[in-house]
Amino acid sequence: MNYSETLEFIYNRLPLFQMVGSAAYKEGIDGMIEFDNHIGNPHKAFKCIHVGGTNGKGSVSHTIASVLQASGYKVGLFTSPHLKDFRERIRVNGEPVPEQFVIDFVEKHKDYFDVIYPSFFEVNVAMAFDYFKKQKVDVAVVEVGLGGRLDSTNIITPVLSVITNISIDHINILGNTLQAIAQEKAGIIKKGIPAIVGEFLPETKDVFINKAVEVGTDLEFVEDKTECQFIGTNNTDGTPRQIFEINGDRISTPLLGSYQKKNMPTAWFAVKRLQKLGFKITDESLHEGFANTIKLTGLQGRWQRLQENPTVICDTGHNIAGISYISKQLQETPHKTLRIIYGMVNDKDIDHILPILPKNAVYYFTKASIKRALPETELREKARKCGLDGKCFATVKEALETAKKEADKDDLLFVGGSTFVVAEVI
Repeated sequence: MNYSETLEFIYNRLPLFQMVGSAAYKEGIDGMIEFDNHIGNPHKAFKCIHVGGTNGKGSVSHTIASVLQASGYKVGLFTSPHLKDFRERIRVNGEPVPEQFVIDFVEKHKDYFDVIYPSFFEVNVAMAFDYFKKQKVDVAVVEVGLGGRLDSTNIITPVLSVITNISIDHINILGNTLQAIAQEKAGIIKKGIPAIVGEFLPETKDVFINKAVEVGTDLEFVEDKTECQFIGTNNTDGTPRQIFEINGDRISTPLLGSYQKKNMPTAWFAVKRLQKLGFKITDESLHEGFANTIKLTGLQGRWQRLQENPTVICDTGHNIAGISYISKQLQETPHKTLRIIYGMVNDKDIDHILPILPKNAVYYFTKASIKRALPETELREKARKCGLDGKCFATVKEALETAKKEADKDDLLFVGGSTFVVAEVI
């Protein structure tokens, strides 16, 4: 099989969550443990940092990885989902896993798939760990896929566990209360492994405290230990960056979403904790890593500016907390007319997300080319009940092209609603 045939095989043989939703979700880690044993427990060959949470775990994971790279470490980075290419999920020092490795891994183990029937994500995790071992990485930053307690990545014993925050998301799998979701996320907290929590709510703080006491480990809340102030933006080398001051330390980041005011203290505190754990990270490399996260890791889709005149911005935020930040920032960003190209998947909390979106905008309702996509006509009908109106488009490309044609140079165009909509415009 070549690369495209290999991807077609695993997508068809192992249903992909991002394409079909909860039907592809396999609960529990027993299958992952069995697969990991089969390939020789590769994750034991390198140190790990485990990053979970509802929002921000991608930004935090990439930022930590960037700092470690800037410090001279060989760094594996495992994240999900991908935007354009499956290989984005598995990186070493920012470079995606080679196509040939993906081909060889699947070819070598595909007969075993008929023995244990792994999920797509289990194969993905196993492949990542095997690649990191073969590349002899010093450390891997491993992002949780879904939840935490029963996530396939939770077979690792990390040096540090990081939970960014808790919000309502994936309620059909994780539970429909903040406490229930926090309980699942807290499952990555392990005995004797220091843990940090970025943001907490009154409903979730005791969940984390109780879990830390239960397993016997140190737990720190970033919000209690840091003060973060937004200073402004600069563009000194052609790359726009936000400037934050965290406990008196001024850092810059090319991640431009306003929600980074929450993520950057978590990443900064995690790096400071790694310093205490013996990682050789200088203040200079910390600042270099923060300032060059996109360059060093290849992160995309976080308040990403695609063009000017008119301004086109995309963002992968897709749940209540993420959309709240995006809506506020859209209204604060200077513009003549706000035009929103929007599509959603059918298993999100649509009825609670739509009321958060800006009312004073022209909407272009659309859908991504995946099975989970909510039909654009159904999305428009639901949106109308929330005071949002606009036209329907069968494809994201058509919606964006129409919005550009109708826009003045001073308009602001936003593309979002799901990772899959963003993937089609990047």
